[in-house]
Amino acid sequence: MSSISKVRTAVVGCGMISNIYIRNLKNLFYIIDLVAVCDLNEEAAKRQAAAFGVEKVMTIDEVAASDDIELVINLTGPVAHYDVIKKMLLAGKHCYTEKMFTTDLDQARELVALANEKGLYLGVAPDTVLGAGIQTAKRVIDCGLIGDVTSVQVHVNRNQSLNSEIFRFLRNNGGALPYDVGIYYVGAMLMLLGPVKTIQAVGKPAPVHEAQFLYNSSPEESWQVPGTNVVAAALEFESGAVGSVLFDGNTIGATQHGFTIYGTKGILEVPDPNEFGGQPELILPEGGRTTIPYTHGYDGKNVLGGEPQWFDGYGNRGIGVAEMAWAIRRGRKNNRCSKEYGLHCMEVLLGMDEAAATGKAVETKTRFVMEGLTPGYYSTSGGMRGDAERSLMD
Repeated sequence: MSSISKVRTAVVGCGMISNIYIRNLKNLFYIIDLVAVCDLNEEAAKRQAAAFGVEKVMTIDEVAASDDIELVINLTGPVAHYDVIKKMLLAGKHCYTEKMFTTDLDQARELVALANEKGLYLGVAPDTVLGAGIQTAKRVIDCGLIGDVTSVQVHVNRNQSLNSEIFRFLRNNGGALPYDVGIYYVGAMLMLLGPVKTIQAVGKPAPVHEAQFLYNSSPEESWQVPGTNVVAAALEFESGAVGSVLFDGNTIGATQHGFTIYGTKGILEVPDPNEFGGQPELILPEGGRTTIPYTHGYDGKNVLGGEPQWFDGYGNRGIGVAEMAWAIRRGRKNNRCSKEYGLHCMEVLLGMDEAAATGKAVETKTRFVMEGLTPGYYSTSGGMRGDAERSLMD
């Protein structure tokens, strides 16, 4: 790989999720050269630069104006995504953004059109779909082990109002359960089964929430997480498969989740798409339930060594960035966490809202193609970092 120049990269947004991104971008991927960090709170940017050995702390205008930076990673909150991405695209930078793409579908369409017009790459998380768990599940489906997919069933619950006391950004647009957590499940469904054709749904808002954790809120404080916090949806995929989705953010705190794909020859239990690891389980007519060994790397484990960190559980954040950086250097399309994929994820999520509000079926307009990663490359080899990055190259 020594003949391939690294992609000079900057991170914009130095909040909680930046810890795992910055560590991985600095140390896990050959293709990335992380040279700068940026945040409206300059002290936060300075802390991250010092903690992870990043060369420069820059303002957002300096990042946009820099001739030295090719790729910008947007880790700001969802409500800021549109402004940051547009600024970087207008400045001629490739851009990769944390989930969700934006909080407005028309704005997302505008950004896709702008990236196309300027010939720039625009990538969108969640990149957990590139982890070992979901990629192995895709391999099982692609090999025909469950036959033709007939249906999928997904559910996840969480007390999103209570979570919004701890993570205050959840009180803003994009904080409801379908957008904050459901996007991982929708993204994985789309990655495994392809585009959705038609959406029908019913939904409910979050209740007005009174403060419970007095250390983080005043006793008199109350608020309502915006948007649809409970949604039950029926999906028809372009492939002909049908899907059932239930996201419930109005229940108790302990998360329950399930993800099952049914086929003509078998059933596949898909691991939690909110994580990079977790092994799929295959149920066939003979032999019962079988745990499938990984066919891919990036299982979420920390292979960088050092003292365990609180953010190790976030695993391999940044795979999507590295995959897009390889696409830039190889001159190929970004057919994984692409702008088309991100736009379709948004259309499905917002389509659930629209269907619930109007009582009418919603026909999607966007489409995408997502290729699986090359199998047979792994994250670890005898306790050392393995060759998983080779699966991102082509």
